[in-house]
Amino acid sequence: MGGEVVASASGINGEKLRIDTFDVRKYRGKTARLRISDQVTDSWGHVFVDHIVLTDKSPIPEMPEIQERTFTVEKDYLVLPIDNECKYNVFDKGSQIHLYVDGKEVRRYNLRLAQNARLADWYAFFTIKDYKGKEARVSATTTKEGFGLIRQTDAIPGAENYYKESHRPQFHFTQKVGWNNDTNGMVYHDGKWHLFFQLDPVTLHSWNKAWGHATSDDLLHWEQQPTKLFPGTMAKGQCFSGGAVVDKKNTAGWGGNALVASFTDTGCGEALAYSTDGGETFTYYEGNPVVKHRGRDPKIVWYEYDADDRPLNQQAEKLNGHWVMAVYDYDIDNKDSHYIAFYTSTNLKDWTRQSSLAVYHECPELVELPVDGDEDNTRWVVFAANAQYVVGAFDGRVFTPEHEGKHQVHWGYYYASQIFSNPPDGRKIQIGWVTIKSPGPYNQHFSFPHRLTLHSTDDGIRMFAKPIKEIEQLHAKTHQAEPRKLRADQPVDLAVNTDLLDVRLAVELGDAKEIELHLPGMTVRYNAHSKKLNDVPLDPVDGKIEVQVLLDRSIMEIAGNNGRVFITTRGPGNKVTAEKVAVVAKGGNARLIRFEAYEMESMWNTD
Repeated sequence: MGGEVVASASGINGEKLRIDTFDVRKYRGKTARLRISDQVTDSWGHVFVDHIVLTDKSPIPEMPEIQERTFTVEKDYLVLPIDNECKYNVFDKGSQIHLYVDGKEVRRYNLRLAQNARLADWYAFFTIKDYKGKEARVSATTTKEGFGLIRQTDAIPGAENYYKESHRPQFHFTQKVGWNNDTNGMVYHDGKWHLFFQLDPVTLHSWNKAWGHATSDDLLHWEQQPTKLFPGTMAKGQCFSGGAVVDKKNTAGWGGNALVASFTDTGCGEALAYSTDGGETFTYYEGNPVVKHRGRDPKIVWYEYDADDRPLNQQAEKLNGHWVMAVYDYDIDNKDSHYIAFYTSTNLKDWTRQSSLAVYHECPELVELPVDGDEDNTRWVVFAANAQYVVGAFDGRVFTPEHEGKHQVHWGYYYASQIFSNPPDGRKIQIGWVTIKSPGPYNQHFSFPHRLTLHSTDDGIRMFAKPIKEIEQLHAKTHQAEPRKLRADQPVDLAVNTDLLDVRLAVELGDAKEIELHLPGMTVRYNAHSKKLNDVPLDPVDGKIEVQVLLDRSIMEIAGNNGRVFITTRGPGNKVTAEKVAVVAKGGNARLIRFEAYEMESMWNTD
């Protein structure tokens, strides 16, 4: 006005428009000039502005205030409308929702509630069926219209589209809605595989840390269960990562088949919660914390004695073993002093620190594996969130590496994995957090389960990771080519009818400079000169390379040379047209030994 800026507004860092207004009543009758400016100095960006109008009615809805309602629980779910980006400045930091049952707070989360149905990107939900018949109270800071969308229901809005989204993997587990990160509490118990995981059930970010839960009979078909560990209401703080064990010898006194979860409660330290009903419900141990330190992410394993072991004490001798907790820690005065600390216990409640192993960070794992399948020749392996591992000996107190530095089997978008405890057949099966984004209603992914083994190689003992054999149960249709000479630039094709694939390839390199595997929307390359598979080092074995590729919408996993390397990377991102897969030699001839494409069934019943 008159060359002077009298009002200004800026948008959010995103491509959704947000309503804003200027009160111009005092300038009525005067001439105004609007200026749209981009003041960002980065090399790329753009500004969206639309629908600039003069009006006597404000388009912004009512301002939020604390809303509260009491009700009797009659249905399975309490649904919450979620606004991913928040269309108004006042909501940018979100609000908080509280749920009370019979006067006790049972849920507390930070979230971004949509202020009306038009702004709802998706619906989060609380499972409340166990509270049926009880009096509940919900409170949140929102508008009256938005609060009206928080309601009981037996059907979650949008649930009819779960697992049908074009970007959703079809043979990798993903949660229905919300954010996931680390795998937690992976354990086999009474005929079921239990996968717990870091879950924010009400945002696509990582604002809240609960423990999500899924179960499976076969490691392939997973059923998401109600959330189990809750921040702020069950725990004193957030429920960070940890593990789970079956206390077969009733060392803690909660029953001979109790399922015991260990996790970091950010409000107190390393904590326990136990279940005596097969993981349906958990009770927070009143004696928490069991370890108080700066670190986090406890993983507990049972250390069974052999003839050479020295028992911790008389109780350990009676039990013929003791519990070991591997947990991340650091010294506050030395930013480089990150390590895994090892604690021991005979009852899961009282722990003694024994030793430490530098330089390791969060989410530690400790596992014993036979070398080349020989149960009389085993090694212990330690790794942390980045999956870089060390091989050595462990006597129940101290880990001793047998080599310098760390080795690596996992590459790419793979982090914070865990191994199932108490497997019925002794296999060490791992699932990791796949750090690939999703547009919603869920965010992030999990790897396909893979088996860890140790093998002797020319470089020494190395860990291998290979998709579990159960994957063959999802093979719907098989296509294969006969062994043949692979002439330069003359591809061998296999016709396929789906972009959900398990592809197996073995090639004798000959004088080819490169081998390319063309998949729907993706290409896998092995460079014979640099000896790299998709830029990951991989030496041929007797002049040959073997590759297994799992292609599943947002995810592609590549196991090279029987699992010598395991690469997790982005897939096409959405469902793509699939007509064929092809292998081609570049710069010379090779020999095709094996080429098979298996069309995959979906693990989800989406009919």
